[in-house]
Amino acid sequence: MNAARRTVLLASLAALAQVLTLAVAPGAFAHGKQHTEGHVDKQAEHGDKHGAAPAAASAQPAAQVVTPPATGGGTHDARAYFTDTELVDQNGRKLQFYSDVLKDRVVMLNVVYTNCKDACPLITRKLKEVRDALGEEAARKVHFISISSDPLNDTPASLKAFAAKNEADNPNWTFLTGDKAKVDFVLSRLGQLGNSAEEHSTLLIAGDVATKRWNKIRPDAPPPAIAERLKVLTEPVAKVSAGR
Repeated sequence: MNAARRTVLLASLAALAQVLTLAVAPGAFAHGKQHTEGHVDKQAEHGDKHGAAPAAASAQPAAQVVTPPATGGGTHDARAYFTDTELVDQNGRKLQFYSDVLKDRVVMLNVVYTNCKDACPLITRKLKEVRDALGEEAARKVHFISISSDPLNDTPASLKAFAAKNEADNPNWTFLTGDKAKVDFVLSRLGQLGNSAEEHSTLLIAGDVATKRWNKIRPDAPPPAIAERLKVLTEPVAKVSAGR
């Protein structure tokens, strides 16, 4: 094989590896006994189609792009699925989950708890790298949302301190806690509810709420690759379709 063909082959393999990294993991990533970046224990994951969100209630196989079934109500259907459950952000503001947090936004969601010493800080800092990789203009179009898996202990003040410590103190980044039953309900709608605070999934959920385009992304995907996926979600559907 000559040098030119070898270069092309290596480039193709690198591109394929990146696509596979962005694909939904065959099993859910969750907190386990090891939490180093790029390695988390796997748990079996149910399918991620359920109504209007990437939940984990059905038995369908996981897919890279989560496209909920089309329904006639548009925004009404999304609100009915996600609900306007009241949560509290890191500034102590009471927010309705769909209307105040999700509606009409491109979002990147993940789950954290502030007493976590390894995976949660690592992933939060990685998402900060994703914001940087987006660039200023694209970053303004993406809202980052981190939901506590430990609302009994995570107060607004502790979430605000966690955000500051991990360089996530940004107007476009919301940390959420609240009544445990309400937080658990929201996490269940996202397919992210674990048996305990420590057992939450570390998969990232990226979505364009208005068009119901959803992706689940592995937490060990490279920040530039995650940023590119988010940029696609900020583009109109017609433009994305035309580029294929």
